[in-house]
Amino acid sequence: MELSVRLPGVCLRRAEIRDIPALKQLFQETVLSVNRQDYTEEEVTDWASCGDNDERWEQIVLAHYTLVAKNEKGNLLGFTALSAEGYLNSMFVHKDFQGQGVASALYSLVEKRARAEGVNAITADISLTAYPFFKGQGFVVEEVRSRKANRLCLKNYRMVKYMENGK
Repeated sequence: MELSVRLPGVCLRRAEIRDIPALKQLFQETVLSVNRQDYTEEEVTDWASCGDNDERWEQIVLAHYTLVAKNEKGNLLGFTALSAEGYLNSMFVHKDFQGQGVASALYSLVEKRARAEGVNAITADISLTAYPFFKGQGFVVEEVRSRKANRLCLKNYRMVKYMENGK
């Protein structure tokens, strides 16, 4: 089922198990290239290795409201996953499609879903790289912290966006 979006040439839909190989690849390539601007080579390599866990990917696809964005050629442009409690588990955009509205389109559908489900706030652990995007979406920093990737702890932000019916 295609979801409503105002991004020409882009189809947004719920993720399926068959999408997992492409999700893993996009995640790892994005972390290794895009996030490299804010983290060391050792940090991004460690973080990217978290994408090797197939069981975790199945949980994300099956237990979360997980969306994928694909172009007319069928290429995966980005994905996001939101838990029923309002935790934004993931938001990644392909390294070649940064700044083209993919994250904004995905996020708008996630927020719409959260509101429809009566979620009071969306929370997320945001990388240094993604901080400007989420700040622009109305998120505020609750805490600056270090979060363990695989072996290493990486600096990030615990951010929150309260819905109108919340704080």
